Amino acid sequence: MPRYFIDFAYKGTAYHGWQSQPDTTKTVQETLEKNLSMVLRTPIKVTGAGRTDAGVHARQQFAHFDFDGAISSEKLTYNLNACLPDDIAITRFIKVHDDAHARFDAKRRTYEYHIHKQKDAFLQERSFQYMHRLDVGKMNRAAQLLFNHSDFECFSKVKTDVGTFICRIFAAHWEETDDKLVFTISADRFLRNMVRAIVGTLIDVGLGKITPDDVTRIIESKDRREAGFSVPAHGLYLTKIEYDYIT
Repeated sequence: MPRYFIDFAYKGTAYHGWQSQPDTTKTVQETLEKNLSMVLRTPIKVTGAGRTDAGVHARQQFAHFDFDGAISSEKLTYNLNACLPDDIAITRFIKVHDDAHARFDAKRRTYEYHIHKQKDAFLQERSFQYMHRLDVGKMNRAAQLLFNHSDFECFSKVKTDVGTFICRIFAAHWEETDDKLVFTISADRFLRNMVRAIVGTLIDVGLGKITPDDVTRIIESKDRREAGFSVPAHGLYLTKIEYDYIT
């Protein structure tokens, strides 16, 4: 049966994360499946490239599904967007080979974490307000130490079903503009809560609670209790997913 990728985005404020729940909790996956099934007039199940927690946003997310028929990307994109709520937007549909997998074939994922320093009525659900003075230089020096490691158990949610804590980080840096801070991080995979825990730890560096060199000690401890606090979900964005066969 032909397989298709969906390239889409969502604001996660109103959803209890990506993954469908056994109860009636509203999720992005459940909303997408319901509307796609209605438009294609057959039950559709989608497999996402990864899970995002409640309140987390995605500027780019991918999912795949199988459908026994030809699809016009332009027409289906228009029809599905007309049905979906305003906080989910379809970009395109891509026909892929039958074994393509949105999750397992992803080569690189990129997240951003957004912080604003002054109260802003238009950012309250899309950025973390944090008004304490931070030393961004030290935070960037600490971020560079992430490249020296591959086991990030200390930043993982404690009760998780993953088989390994190994991740390969490709990029990690802070940028400061006006009253905003943005942390960008790319890796081949991420653990549950990993980015939010890294950001919380780097904030502790920026506050002077710990030194950049303490980050090495924290990573080597493999103990979540040693790392910093988990920053709120609403400042986190999945921004890009890369595949060998999609441009």
